[in-house]
Amino acid sequence: MTMFCYQCQETAKGSGCTNRGACGKRADVANLQDLLIYLSKGISVYSTEARKLGIENQKVNQFIINVLFMTITNANFDSVVFMKKIKEGLSLREEIKKQFLDAGGVMPENLPDCATWEAETKEDFEKKANSPEVGVLATENEDLRSLRELLTYGIKGIAAYTEHSFNLGYKNQDLNSFMQKGLAATTDGTLAVDDLVALVLECGKYGVEAMALLDKANTDTYGHPEITEVNIGTRNNPGILISGHDLKDMEELLEQTEGTGIDVYTHGEMLPANYYPFFKKYKHFVGNYGNAWWKQNEEFEKFNGPILMTTNCIIPPRNSYKERVFTTGSAGYPGMQHVPDRKKGKAKDFSELIEVARQCSPPEEIEKGKIVGGFAHHQVIALADKVIEAVKSGAIKRFFVMAGCDGRMKSRNYYTEFAQKLPKDTIILTAGCAKYRYNKLDLGDIAGIPRVLDAGQCNDSYSLAIIALKLKEAFGLDDINQLPISYNIAWYEQKAVIVLLALLYLGVKNIHLGPTLPAFLSPNVVNFLVEKFNIGGISQVDEDIKMFLG
Repeated sequence: MTMFCYQCQETAKGSGCTNRGACGKRADVANLQDLLIYLSKGISVYSTEARKLGIENQKVNQFIINVLFMTITNANFDSVVFMKKIKEGLSLREEIKKQFLDAGGVMPENLPDCATWEAETKEDFEKKANSPEVGVLATENEDLRSLRELLTYGIKGIAAYTEHSFNLGYKNQDLNSFMQKGLAATTDGTLAVDDLVALVLECGKYGVEAMALLDKANTDTYGHPEITEVNIGTRNNPGILISGHDLKDMEELLEQTEGTGIDVYTHGEMLPANYYPFFKKYKHFVGNYGNAWWKQNEEFEKFNGPILMTTNCIIPPRNSYKERVFTTGSAGYPGMQHVPDRKKGKAKDFSELIEVARQCSPPEEIEKGKIVGGFAHHQVIALADKVIEAVKSGAIKRFFVMAGCDGRMKSRNYYTEFAQKLPKDTIILTAGCAKYRYNKLDLGDIAGIPRVLDAGQCNDSYSLAIIALKLKEAFGLDDINQLPISYNIAWYEQKAVIVLLALLYLGVKNIHLGPTLPAFLSPNVVNFLVEKFNIGGISQVDEDIKMFLG
């Protein structure tokens, strides 16, 4: 065993990657990521104490958000970047420690090693990263380990949403406070299982706040998503393909490519950018190219032009197109060109992508037609009377929330078959790249309402919660679980974890997760979730549909 990671759904043998990540990350990168999280916990020990004295260090806040995001599955594979971040983190840890002491703070007793270890060289970092006190398995008790990791992964999800909000100028200091309190708590050996369970459930509360903040940031800036037909074919101009999740990057790329004769296409989780009114003014923004993240090797090769990866969802590239891929923000991969962060008051500089695009052929067309989306909460609420009437008349018998992530496993064909076999009087509510399993199927409509309602990115799962709460109010129900809504959610990485915890905080029960339950949930933690929230897995499509329909 040269590493250990089990934070994603595709982890080896359903238990943990021990030599190389299923995502493609090398063992040295995995260990440096563990060390960076370890260091972030040490910084959080001091920042949490300093906050009690009124000290709010914005550099620390942004550092924690950034490193949590870049250690999410498929975000950053570059060991050089992690080395730099570890050096930066050690300096920041000393800075916040000094601020705390200068303000009269008294050093806590029994400080954890992550708050005290020191190193200077690359060799020191590598040695520490490989030491037994760093990483998941440092916690020997299986249940404590499970809860600590569940809390950490939930906080990683919050960090991802928070970074997108920050890029649009929206902040919430309470989120920084909780993230750091939660990270510090994972180092506290006095906390028992019940204490960590309470923190995990509290994480769901802040998950809702983080998603609400991002929803406000996106809609204040770009307008509310609206029903939109999205072109999935191509034109004859050179193109730039933008993938990931960051809408600020989308805005700046469109501004800089306007009038250049270069078309811009979305890919993967960037598809919902097509639904925002703000982006529709750009005539060279022409639609979506391709499918979910895991098909990018084939699709990026055929696109011919440059690709911009704004966040996670990178897979190890083929040499045939690697030189055309650019990363930015928290994303990174060795050998790929990286677009630096924007300087205060200025946009990122995408001129290199534009120059590459000028030299490239137009994208090869891989499909034709259109798909429909834009059913975020504002749009669905505008259709509320029509939806409620369809439910009351019996035209709509049940809604199925099939949000979440897609992935490579053949077992995920389950979700395509499930969508195809659902009765014609059901509606699918979706968000995230899980939709690519069924959003191009001809499933028809009910009284003019499409049977697949796409609310947007995984970041937009908040919309599905708002829709459920509005329906609960409209039908005069006391309990959200009395609604004719079933939850059959596909998960892959840590943003899906915080969506789950947010739903639990909102009181949603009977959620089914697939294609497998998370490896980081110990049997006792699974039993707790089953007993308290009736969480379950998936089995066979026909059996599950019968179970959901009762």
